[in-house]
Amino acid sequence: MTSKPAIVESDKSEDEILTLGQEPHSLIVWNDEVNTFEWVIETLIAVCKQTEEQAEQCAMLIHTQGKYVVKKGSFKELKPMCDAIIERGIGATIEVVLTS
Repeated sequence: MTSKPAIVESDKSEDEILTLGQEPHSLIVWNDEVNTFEWVIETLIAVCKQTEEQAEQCAMLIHTQGKYVVKKGSFKELKPMCDAIIERGIGATIEVVLTS
């Protein structure tokens, strides 16, 4: 797996982000050279409640694309998942999905 960026810092406070309305957010997991496929799969199953098949597919996409959106939802829903993934040593960020 390839290098991942550090956690993306926003110039907005958490409260400002939470008040962005109903804009969807994406939980992105980043590829790295440290974590095994098995650990990423186990993490996606435990934290994101994915099936084993979903987690395996996501892990392969993370590996080949460098990052992958593993879940979409509200910031409030995704923040604990992002924190749990990071606590397991895997790079993850939450990004706003801008709609036109």
